[in-house]
Amino acid sequence: MTTAVLAGLVMLAVAAGCVYLLTLPGVGDAEQRVERILREHGGTPSTLPPPARLAAATVSVEDENFYSSAFVDVLKGVGRAALASLETSEDPGGSTIAQQLAKRLYPHGGGVGGTLEEIGLGVKLSLRYSHAEVLGMYLNSIYYGNGYWGDAAAARGYFGTPVRRLSWGEAAMLAGLPQAPTAYDPVHHLALARQRQRHVLDQLVVNGYLSAAAADAAFGEPLPLGSADATIRGR
Repeated sequence: MTTAVLAGLVMLAVAAGCVYLLTLPGVGDAEQRVERILREHGGTPSTLPPPARLAAATVSVEDENFYSSAFVDVLKGVGRAALASLETSEDPGGSTIAQQLAKRLYPHGGGVGGTLEEIGLGVKLSLRYSHAEVLGMYLNSIYYGNGYWGDAAAARGYFGTPVRRLSWGEAAMLAGLPQAPTAYDPVHHLALARQRQRHVLDQLVVNGYLSAAAADAAFGEPLPLGSADATIRGR
């Protein structure tokens, strides 16, 4: 295949992608949708910029390329969708933060078609809002278990502290919950929650936010779980 033909195919794919984006709903009301979710569940929004430690922990475990170009996320998402179309009709998973936010704010169907829509809406969110705004909306709109919607409510509910005062250990614990808030519930399933916390801390090391020694120290921090009326010591 010549370079000219390859370039033409790339341009055609880009043009088709742009046309597809135009068929999707607008995302100018994303912030209002987040506020609606919080109102419905009695949550309290945290403000920008996102809380530094929780932001680092969340990006490390959910979307390592979050601060890269939106088009990097597009290529990753399209690759997952293509793999899913060959192997299964189910959602291929592994969504970026922008895609997860799109899925929460703009519900759509499942399967490969739903994944493509999720990718497209995630791109629109990434183009419309800054990284800080997308991450802030994500943290405000997700469920952390035990009735806590949004990072502010989760920090207060689990640890009795403002979200910006979370320790590294607490931030890692919270960042690990949204994937499976019932299974990783630290109040009722502490052992699994601790395994997930360890994984998040390891990802913080991989992504350069913490040294291995600092991650070990964070894993050994006390966890004053307010919902459990007890302080769980790291071990």
